[in-house]
Amino acid sequence: MRIVIVRHGDPNYELDTLTETGWKEARLVAERIAKMDVKDFYVSPLGRAQDTASCTLEKMHRTATTCDWLREFAAQIYRPDVADREMICWDWLPQDMTKEPKYYDVSTWMDTKVMQDGNVREQYEWVCKEMDALLKRYGYEREGLYYRVVKPNNDTIVLFCHFGVECVLLSHLLNISPMLLWHGFCAAPTSVTSIYTEERREGIASFRVNEFGSTAHLYVAGEEPSFSARFCECYTNWDERHD
Repeated sequence: MRIVIVRHGDPNYELDTLTETGWKEARLVAERIAKMDVKDFYVSPLGRAQDTASCTLEKMHRTATTCDWLREFAAQIYRPDVADREMICWDWLPQDMTKEPKYYDVSTWMDTKVMQDGNVREQYEWVCKEMDALLKRYGYEREGLYYRVVKPNNDTIVLFCHFGVECVLLSHLLNISPMLLWHGFCAAPTSVTSIYTEERREGIASFRVNEFGSTAHLYVAGEEPSFSARFCECYTNWDERHD
């Protein structure tokens, strides 16, 4: 089977919707998704994801199932450099994250005091549990670090969600620390990530990414990807996002 993850379009976070650019991006990704043979659609309950999905659903005359666990990853922490207020747990300064070897290991990244104080494990395991429950409905049951194939198929499902939770899903499917994904990869607005199963021995499947953060639909239309999710390429680029 194939899982396609679509990040929402360029966001207006204040209103939890899309900017004018975001709506344009959503219409362009709809053109791309509409060419696929999609069995089912799933979407985050947040407005920016719902709005992005609406363009595809309207074009294809389809509906989607709203899943609370696809909302942006909600765990909050006191980041080392901002000790006076809670922050999202997946946005660290490199000079702080790289000091802790545990963040590079899938089995230990949640064990630091910062993550424990923020109940990050509870949120992470909830998302992973719900993802596995969804895959079970399509015939793939988690068994250790791979999936037992109960009902092999070539179905495609599409998830409209957010960068943070996208990395949690990939972390679980690929068995790697999400800290590496959150800080080493960037999925631009309406970017498309595709993950396929590989069943090299009958009944045993693993997931493999064959496309991450693709914005081909934007380039084909002559549009540059939005800068959202990135930080300034050089610190003196004052017109780019700073932290």
